[in-house]
Amino acid sequence: MAQYDNVVAVILGGGAGTRLFPLTKERAKPAVPLGGKYRLIDVPVSNCINSGITQIFVLTQYNSASLNRHISRTYRFSSFSTGFVEVLAAEQRLDSPEWFQGTADAVRQMIPHIRDWHINTVLILSGDHLYRMDYRKFLARHFETKADITVSVIPCRPDEAEGFGILKADEAGRIVEFKEKPGGDALESMRVDTTKFGLTEEESEKRPFLASMGIYVFNYERLIEFLKEDETRVDFGKEIIPSAIEKYNVQAHLFKDYWEDIGTIRSFYDANLDLAAPLPKFNFFNTDAPIYTRSRYLPPSKVQNCDIDNSMISEGCILNGVYARRSIFGLRSRIDKGAHIENSIIMGSDFFESIEEIQKNKTRQIPAVGIGQNTTVRRAIIDKNTRIGNNVQLVNHNNVETADGENGSYYIREGIIIVPKNATIPDGTIV
Repeated sequence: MAQYDNVVAVILGGGAGTRLFPLTKERAKPAVPLGGKYRLIDVPVSNCINSGITQIFVLTQYNSASLNRHISRTYRFSSFSTGFVEVLAAEQRLDSPEWFQGTADAVRQMIPHIRDWHINTVLILSGDHLYRMDYRKFLARHFETKADITVSVIPCRPDEAEGFGILKADEAGRIVEFKEKPGGDALESMRVDTTKFGLTEEESEKRPFLASMGIYVFNYERLIEFLKEDETRVDFGKEIIPSAIEKYNVQAHLFKDYWEDIGTIRSFYDANLDLAAPLPKFNFFNTDAPIYTRSRYLPPSKVQNCDIDNSMISEGCILNGVYARRSIFGLRSRIDKGAHIENSIIMGSDFFESIEEIQKNKTRQIPAVGIGQNTTVRRAIIDKNTRIGNNVQLVNHNNVETADGENGSYYIREGIIIVPKNATIPDGTIV
């Protein structure tokens, strides 16, 4: 562990998360729930802890209250340790009056908070990726090659490549060219023989491009140089990395396991539902490298007269007479008799509603928190604390790709129904 005392991890909280709206309507992107009981931020923080890196800053500027609350309640290291996980929200200062303008600018603005830490290495991560990585291997490559910057890369298919920064590396792994989201001939010119990076011939044919994962290791002094050299450069992928390749030792570190950038509703939906598969691509059951989250001390879930398959049920749930297939039930989910749930993510609730509160709301014709009797939910994301009444059908009857419900009661994005946090869907509603 001692060799990583001079390493600080900086997790970028991302922008406003507009592509994940309405899940980011009231929370920062890294605070979006994942897998029933976790949040996206738990993934990079857990990867750091499992890699012996315990000095971690999380940079945010949008809706950071819930993220701040989660981190302060979850990650408390021993008072005899130097470890911490600290949120740094964008702040306006005399020398820096603007909000974060990009990934590099976010790091530039937080430098005053770490300059006295005697740091020699900065690990820069993203707060919205799903993957399990031992950063010790990443750092080892950085130190062995005496790199100024090391970029973590993943081999990808041609149909995926246009969405990423694509790079070329020589046989020693040194990056010689970098293009941000190239297309057509520009993309074709970036093909590499990925067998040189450990892929088989068959894998190499399918995945002939090296994509940047947006994860970097910087020599601290060199990072300061890059950030001071030209303050108009605000983004690592588009500006800092391409300019650094010409003058400095920029290395590639190949990552061959599962990695998903959860930046859109579709990627979020697919990645979550895959967790409920018999053999998921990402496995929460790995005891060698666990994913940590807040301990809530909830009671075990109760399941009565249910028919449930290929699903995940978190703590504190009450499921009564439910039919469910390929779905996720988050903390404190309450689902009533005759409910039919398919291919859906039910995020659950932040609180338990008492019997007295349920009865009181019933007289006011307000549904209980959870999903009511004989309600069908199909291909949907139901956010926290929602009240969905009896005999509701959330099935996208008209196969709409995009729609906004009245008063923001629901949204449809990429054909997926999303009921936002704290929304109410009255009895008998059909979507």
